[in-house]
Order: sequence, then C-alpha cells, then structure tokens
Amino acid sequence: MTADPTEMHVPEDAMRRLAEMRPGQATSLFTSDLSVNEFLLVREAGFRPLGLVLGSSVYHIGFQMGRWSQNQELTTLSQAMYHARELAMTRMEAEADQLGADGIVGVRLEIEFKEFGNDLAEFIAVGTAVKADAPRTPEGMSWRNNHGQPFTSDLSGQDFWTLVQAGYAPLGMVMGTCVYHIAHQRFWQAMGNVGQNVELLQFTEALYDARELAMSRMQAEAEQLHAEGIVGVQLRSHGHRWGGHTTEFFAIGTAVRPLRPDHRIPTPQLVLPLTDR
Repeated sequence: MTADPTEMHVPEDAMRRLAEMRPGQATSLFTSDLSVNEFLLVREAGFRPLGLVLGSSVYHIGFQMGRWSQNQELTTLSQAMYHARELAMTRMEAEADQLGADGIVGVRLEIEFKEFGNDLAEFIAVGTAVKADAPRTPEGMSWRNNHGQPFTSDLSGQDFWTLVQAGYAPLGMVMGTCVYHIAHQRFWQAMGNVGQNVELLQFTEALYDARELAMSRMQAEAEQLHAEGIVGVQLRSHGHRWGGHTTEFFAIGTAVRPLRPDHRIPTPQLVLPLTDR
C-alpha cells in the first residue's frame, strides 16, 4: 500500500487541501494540469479527475570522483539521483491515495538545480489524480497496480484514452538511472585522431554501457510490477553540473498490463487543421 503521508513528510497544508477535495466533501472542485482535449478524453475513458497531486524532494547530491582515464559508473551519484526521484514520486502517490484515486495521469518528473547550493537540486513529480467511474475493470480487476498503489503514467490524455480503449491499463511509471564517468583520451591518442574519420571506441563503449544500465534497471522495475511491457519509453541524457565527462543517462516509461485477451484498436481518423500557417 501507499506510504503514510505523515511519514513521507507531506506538509499539513497539502493534507488540508486534499481533505477538502476528497470525493464526498462539500466542494466538487477539482484541479488538473490536463489540457482541455486531454481532460475530455480522460473522462471519455471512464475516469474523473480529482485533483492535482505533487511530490517534492530537495536533495543534496554527494561527491564522487571518477578516474581520469577509466570508464566507470559513479554509483554514489546514481543512487542519489534515483532515490531523490523516488521520494518525489512516492509523495505524489501518497497525495493521490489521500484523494482515494485509482491512478495519476500526465505525470511530469522534473529536476531544478537551486542557486543556494551547487549540490542541491529539487526533484518534482506532478500529475492529475483520477478515479474510475467503475470501481473495477469490466474483467473484475482493480485499476490499482499489484502493490495496491494508484497507477502512474506519463502518457498524454490522448495516449491514455487509446491505451484503455485498446484493452490495456497502466501499472506505473518505471525508471532507471546511471551516472557515468566517460574516460578522457590521452594526449597522444587525441593528437592521432586529428584530421581523421575514426570511431572513438572508448567513448562508444562508455555511452553504450551507461544507457544499457539505465534501460536494464527500468525493465527490472517493470518486471516487479508483472507488466507485459513498457510504452512511451524516453532515454534522456543530462549533464547537470558535473562537467563534460560525467553524464546521467535516465530511462523512463509507463509499464502496462492487458485488461482482456483481445485488443480492439480504434480506427485512426483523419483530422485536418483549419488554421493557416
């Protein structure tokens, strides 16, 4: 189940806001960062927005130095980047659980380095909590994932509608990260490449290895959710503030499961824009 919001350090102001928006209270107001089209398609898919939910973690990222001439993962930094994101995601899920949500759609996961410390960054997770009109799927399954938590998805409202219409459900956002130090070339190696077209195998192997580590960790998370697959995968590269030879490779996507054995794919429709450019 989702962690206790108090133990997760969710602020009291957030708890009061969520209590006022919970279904059954006097107010029927909801908040959402969905566009108008996304909102309508989420409603068409059978889900009602409950409110905007977020999680935040301001994290001090430790120091680790890589060997100048060696390709290697900087495990201390990898762990920090993953743990900080996980804290933000878990707090967002705790807020959704307080609303009685079945899931969170349109999740954004962002990082902002702060000016009051070169090693301080705020990790933010934000999305729209939703509740299904029917407590269970037509097949009698819960919309929540196998951990009893609200599902999370970074799919757009349009993609979410298409996924559900085709007989699939999101389980959760899965991610993997790897902070990697890419070895420097020795002086005579660099000089030998001047004026030539030549593959730099040392760099190729480093980038390949780092991406593979991030991808494999993302896949391991999906396997823990008993997912059939991962859709909408993004593979990002961030230099942050570590310098040119240290880079974070970050893989993220939405793990999905089938709702039924047959999958009816909606027929694509031609849409012509009426605006002039």
